[in-house]
Amino acid sequence: MRNVLVLSLLLALSGIVQSARAVIDITVTEGVEKPLPIAIVPFGWSGPAESQPIFMESTISNDLARSGRFAPMDAKDMPQAPTEFAAVNFKDWRMLGMQNLVIGTLRETGPDVYEVEFRLLNSFSGSQLAGFRVPATRKQLRRTAHRVADIVFEKLTGVRGAFDTRIAYVTVKKAGQESHYSLQVADADGFNPQVLLESTEPLMSPAWAPDGKRLAYVSFEGRTTSIYVQDIINGQRQKVAANPGINSAPAFSPDGKRLALTLSMGGDPEIYVLNLETRGLYQVTHDRSIDTEPSWSPDGTRIAFTSDRGGGPQIYEVNAQGGPAKRLSFEGPYNARPRFSPDGRSLAVVHGQDRRYQIGVFAPGQGGVDILSKSRLDESPSFAPNGSMIIYTTVGAHGSELAAVSTDGRVHQRLALQEGEVQEPAWGPFLLSQ
Repeated sequence: MRNVLVLSLLLALSGIVQSARAVIDITVTEGVEKPLPIAIVPFGWSGPAESQPIFMESTISNDLARSGRFAPMDAKDMPQAPTEFAAVNFKDWRMLGMQNLVIGTLRETGPDVYEVEFRLLNSFSGSQLAGFRVPATRKQLRRTAHRVADIVFEKLTGVRGAFDTRIAYVTVKKAGQESHYSLQVADADGFNPQVLLESTEPLMSPAWAPDGKRLAYVSFEGRTTSIYVQDIINGQRQKVAANPGINSAPAFSPDGKRLALTLSMGGDPEIYVLNLETRGLYQVTHDRSIDTEPSWSPDGTRIAFTSDRGGGPQIYEVNAQGGPAKRLSFEGPYNARPRFSPDGRSLAVVHGQDRRYQIGVFAPGQGGVDILSKSRLDESPSFAPNGSMIIYTTVGAHGSELAAVSTDGRVHQRLALQEGEVQEPAWGPFLLSQ
């Protein structure tokens, strides 16, 4: 009974309460005041129209548009449709005030093998800002388009693009009195969904390994909590924590060799670190309170966590090897679910005040919490690997759904799941090059 009660407290601290098609519809509900205009010219195609495997320009344009920072030009308004540098009439584009344009070609070089070429051009200088020519299989074409969007985004904003990344999340579908849970991974734009695990028992807390090839998560199989690590490619998984009591909140270390996790096998929920190679385990926190939701600093030296040791949920930090804990959050009665930004300078949290629970960001020792989300019940923040956006769950018309907000608060997105509710989003790391 005590484990059930403690688990309920942990859940309260955590939050209040194979095709290529998209399973998530992304809508920008609020963007920057003056998004950057850009023309993504239809790519040239060397084969028969009916056999064109992908419209590269559509994926690139959609990526940039949903960032909220670009306003792609409608193809029907373009003065020309060049596919080669020599064919560009820069004067035409300058007259329309279109400073930047993307041109390219897609050419079939063999059975399901292609060559993609793109150029980012500046019409005012008449010069090329970026470009590449790469081979790609049919299966790799969408990812190649995301890579083009990443290059364009970085070149024009100075921030590394994160379109060629993935997200993990748990979906929940009701069937009478029974709930069906599914752990899924999809591209950052909602395409290429992959179901990793389905269960009639809850699945929680997916956490990415830094190589983007594994996920750790909590499963209630057998009506007890256990932590698994699963290979995304081959589906193989290992049970890494099944101790008496609670096993929850896994978080990979930056080197991918360790997991920080919450265990209650000693009586009270504490933060532990598990070496995945040796299975060695050591305790990090020591306090007769609830310590949970660990998050590693990017350099692997510190762990931020949620604790009620001061009377209510607040954010603390401890050396990854153990030692005294330091309180980091002071504004408001409720701060939980800390997540370090990729640069380690700030933390995203669920901030509770006046019966509203919203996503906030704060830099320890530098003032209060900046509130980024706008609903009354937002939870589970997760940074994009470039630090520009935070994905989280919010209350929608049909239950829990995904949303995202830029870290400056200017861009807001709704990511609507086509069926069921969604929980526990986690934004994956940058993917390795092809």
